[in-house]
Amino acid sequence: MGRLKKTQKIARKLQTMKKMIKPTDQRIKESDRVIRKKKEDPQELKVKEVPRTSSAMFLKYNNQLGPPFHIILDTNFINFSIKNKIDIMQGLMDCLYAKCIPYIPDCVLGELEKMGSKFKVALKIIKDPRFQRLSCSHKGTYADDCLVQRVTQHKCYIAATCDKDLKRRIRKIPGVPIMYVRQHRYSVERMPDAYGAPKN
Repeated sequence: MGRLKKTQKIARKLQTMKKMIKPTDQRIKESDRVIRKKKEDPQELKVKEVPRTSSAMFLKYNNQLGPPFHIILDTNFINFSIKNKIDIMQGLMDCLYAKCIPYIPDCVLGELEKMGSKFKVALKIIKDPRFQRLSCSHKGTYADDCLVQRVTQHKCYIAATCDKDLKRRIRKIPGVPIMYVRQHRYSVERMPDAYGAPKN
């Protein structure tokens, strides 16, 4: 009988403890805890978080664009250039009427190496000393995310791609022109009028 009385005593103590602890107490699990919302004060200042815009952007124009143009190339842009028999350096110069510096990220090079012997010509073209290399810190060889990240961080690049999904993603970023292959030559989308590049 002694044990039964002890357990009943402990059960009573627990019930009284439960009554004493508030339902909003921090010691109660989040799923069981009652979270009370604070009443909104109408006189309190409301803070709105607006996404940061780049300092390179002046109204809707990108100030960092200008000759010599920095063009970051995608894998399919290089492949389409070879299919359409366009010399990349000459095509860029003909399109923008200025000196161009093409940049190749490590992930683009990795993608081309993975594709095998079909794209040996593309690899040979890329390893030309006129093409600047960009080192990547991310894992894997998926280039789309890397290109989008670089273009959002540094507004000095023109994104060269023929991939529809990547184009759609880059169009959401303000002030980044997109270069692509059209009718056996390069054309630029969203380039400021001041540079006089032919548009689509």
